[in-house]
Amino acid sequence: MPLPDLRDPRVEAARVVTALGLAPHPEGGHFREVWRDRPAGGGRGAGTAIYYLLAAGERSHWHRVDAAEAWHWYAGGPLALSLSADGTEEELLQLGPDLGAGQRPFAVVPAGCWQAAAPLGRWTLAGCTVSPAFDFAGFELAQPGWAPG
Repeated sequence: MPLPDLRDPRVEAARVVTALGLAPHPEGGHFREVWRDRPAGGGRGAGTAIYYLLAAGERSHWHRVDAAEAWHWYAGGPLALSLSADGTEEELLQLGPDLGAGQRPFAVVPAGCWQAAAPLGRWTLAGCTVSPAFDFAGFELAQPGWAPG
C-alpha cells in the first residue's frame, strides 16, 4: 500500500500511525521520538522532538513537564490545546491551518505549565519539541478527572 498523502482528508489515523512508526504514548495518542540532542559529555541534551498523533476520542491528558514545549501543527484537523499556568485558570488555544478562525500552527507551553490536548476532527498530527530535552523524571501526569479550577 502506498504511503498516505497527509493532505488527503480521507486518510485514516491508523494509516498515519503505521506509516510514521508511531507507538502508544502514556498520556494518550501515539508518538515517535524523531530527534534527541545527545551532548558529548553526557547529561541532559538541549532538546527532543516527537511526532504526536491524536485520533478522535483520544486526548493528551492533563500533565506538565519541567521544560518548555513547542507544539507544531502538521496535518489533519485542528487541535484544542488547553493550558493552565497555576492549576486554576485555563487558557484555550487552537492549533491548525485556519488563521482566519483564530488557529495558529505553533504554540509554546512554558515549563511547569499544565497542558492537555484533543483533536477537533478525525485526527491531528502535531510535533512537540521540548527544551531542554524531555526526561520522564520531569513529567507529571495529573490524577484522573483533574482539571483546572
